[in-house]
Amino acid sequence: MNNKSVEDLMECSSEVHFSGFHIDGLEERKAGTEEPTTSAFDEYKQPFVIGVAGGSASGKTAVCDMIIQQLHDQRVVLVNQDSFYHNLTEEELKRVQEYNFDHPEAFDTERLVSVLDKLKHSQAVDIPKYDFKGYKNDVFPARRVNPADVIILEGILVFHDPRVRALMNMKIFVDTDADVRLARRIKRDTADNARNIEAVLDQYSKFVKPAFDDFILPTKKYADIIIPRGGDNHVAIDLIVQHIRTKLGQHDLCKIYPNLYVIQSTFQIRGMHTLIRDSQTKKHDFVFYADRLIRLVVEHGLGHLPFTEKQVFTPTGSVYSGVDFCKRLCGVSIIRSGESMENALRACCKGIKIGKILIHREGDNGQQLIYEKLPNDISDRHVLLLDPILGTGNSAVQAISLLLKKGVPESNIIFLNLI
Repeated sequence: MNNKSVEDLMECSSEVHFSGFHIDGLEERKAGTEEPTTSAFDEYKQPFVIGVAGGSASGKTAVCDMIIQQLHDQRVVLVNQDSFYHNLTEEELKRVQEYNFDHPEAFDTERLVSVLDKLKHSQAVDIPKYDFKGYKNDVFPARRVNPADVIILEGILVFHDPRVRALMNMKIFVDTDADVRLARRIKRDTADNARNIEAVLDQYSKFVKPAFDDFILPTKKYADIIIPRGGDNHVAIDLIVQHIRTKLGQHDLCKIYPNLYVIQSTFQIRGMHTLIRDSQTKKHDFVFYADRLIRLVVEHGLGHLPFTEKQVFTPTGSVYSGVDFCKRLCGVSIIRSGESMENALRACCKGIKIGKILIHREGDNGQQLIYEKLPNDISDRHVLLLDPILGTGNSAVQAISLLLKKGVPESNIIFLNLI
């Protein structure tokens, strides 16, 4: 973790009250993966982009409408791939009945990628309105679309181009039986578009079905979620909306670092923060409320330890199915600030072993391990690394590196920190 990334983390965590890093994958990051920079933080402040694909008349629009309806308290925009059909040339217009509108080359994918990329970077865009009678996208005024919290991209081939897929946070494939799709298409085109049934069936057999088999169905493998029966599947829609709401409510840092957990702020927590930050607070009050905050961090960290199921008998003779605590556990405090968290850990874990690490810092970059006293069997234990104050992050990185050298698996290290 370099200085710049830590400074960025501190800047973006101005509203964070508590955090705990579950150290997992540190070696891979140190081995060459570039640390997130300021631009990475900006990226994760971008809107949540959902791609909805599926065959013609599979129920994509119904799924999108139901998602938008349930996200009524969020800013949601719907972008249709149909808006990005190419203008037909004079030669193509003469033989429009032979033109395959279900082929990937029928769409202006370059323009679609540009529009989606701008929306994802919170820029307003103009989306064309395609004229399906004149087969032009410049007849009607473009639709102005402003940035939103959620962007839904709907179309038969939105998963076909890897550049479009890369811009999506969630990919949904609406899977509906072919007979149902054909029946819906016949009803839609004859009733709404005033086409005769022979022309509809001819187009379906020539273009729609082959394009589905060749181009649309193969993209099903890219989907994160497959919805059978389309808009009739209310359970699937509810689960999708619940997941979207979770992602929208997630702290920006947690989106960047999936192994970071932030305790949700409450008025009680903010009240304690107010007291310990108040220059007029007495020393004993500062210590009291700081200990309370530290206790919350420790309790939250313990909640991420593994457990085993256990059944016990209650005093009334009933069987209670519960869990058993992790037995192989120890704490390691980074001297000197880390020692302020030891009492809270001892209060939660009776008789817990606590090791010590002292790191001497010279400026912002220099650090030198001066002293370490750790349990001999620390490689077999889960470790709660204690350091309430995060400055440059150098001491924490040095301490974690030491634990790794001692044989502690990355997944067994939980870094407890109060920012």
